[in-house]
Order: sequence, then C-alpha cells, then structure tokens
Amino acid sequence: MERILNLRESLPSAADARVRADAWLRARQVDNSHDVLVITGRGNQSPGGIGVIRQEILRLLAGLRRRGVVGAWREHTLGSFVVALAPMSALMDAGRRKRDEEVTVPTPCTPASLAALNPATVKLLRHLAIRNLELLGVADPREILEDEMMRTFSAFASAVPESANREQALREALARAIAEPDE
Repeated sequence: MERILNLRESLPSAADARVRADAWLRARQVDNSHDVLVITGRGNQSPGGIGVIRQEILRLLAGLRRRGVVGAWREHTLGSFVVALAPMSALMDAGRRKRDEEVTVPTPCTPASLAALNPATVKLLRHLAIRNLELLGVADPREILEDEMMRTFSAFASAVPESANREQALREALARAIAEPDE
C-alpha cells in the first residue's frame, strides 16, 4: 500500500493533479490508511512563485474534508502535506451541498437494486444501515431501511476505486466501518 503521492515528479496540470489526488485519497481511505503524504512541490517555477498545484490541492483537501474523506491535514514541508484520512463512517456523516453536485467524482457502478450484489455485501449494508438509523434514534427503521441501505451503498461505492475485486473491497470497507466505535 503506497502512502505517498508525488505530484511534483510528473508535473501535471492543476486539473489533472486534482483528479489524480482526489481518486488517490479516496482509495487510501478505503485501504484504511491513516496518514498519507501528498507532495505538490513549492511552486518555485510557477508565475509569481505561487504553486498552482499546491493551491489546487489545498482547495481539494478542504472539499474532501466536507465530504468525509479527509479528517485533517498539515504542512509537512513547503512542498508537501501530511493528510489524516477520515474513518469510513465519516462518509455517511458528510452532508451534501448543492454545488457539490457539480464536482466530478468517480462514478460508482451502481446496480439497479441491491439485489445485484453478493448476499454478504447486502448483509453488511443492512447491518451498517440499521446501526446508522439506531444512532439517529429511529425507533422503527423498517420503513426507511432500504433507503438508508441505498444511501450507504452510494457513499461507500463512490469511495471504492475501480478494480477486478471492487465488491470485495466494498465489503472490506463496510466491515471496517462496522468495526469503528460509535461516536
């Protein structure tokens, strides 16, 4: 598991750096990484000496904190950040904002219904959805359980990167969220 993203070495555009860092940070959250290092470079070669990539990554980190992907970050050096990733359960607590719909995020492969998923995945989704509803104080979760399961699936599936074992990675992420202590 790689815990360092070096954007400086490939010299991407600011937009490319944002897309790459977004997907990488989401994948590290699913992999259960705690702290990761993102190297942006200082921006010495940028106009005015202000790092365009650095500024773009700072905006991305703020957005990912609102979305429950990033817990916090701090400057490690003038050209890098240590990023503390949020627990998977933070994805469920993150509120959506109207302007967030304009942001490009990895599109999950969403089945028409949860019946297309492996029964083990559906069982984990149901368990986590019931726990979330109980934490909210819902007395009888049966009426809204399917909606909560779909919301949980959507939040977690968007964080799991494309791979041959995507559903297995989803199950592992759900199991980690279930194992996290209730707050």
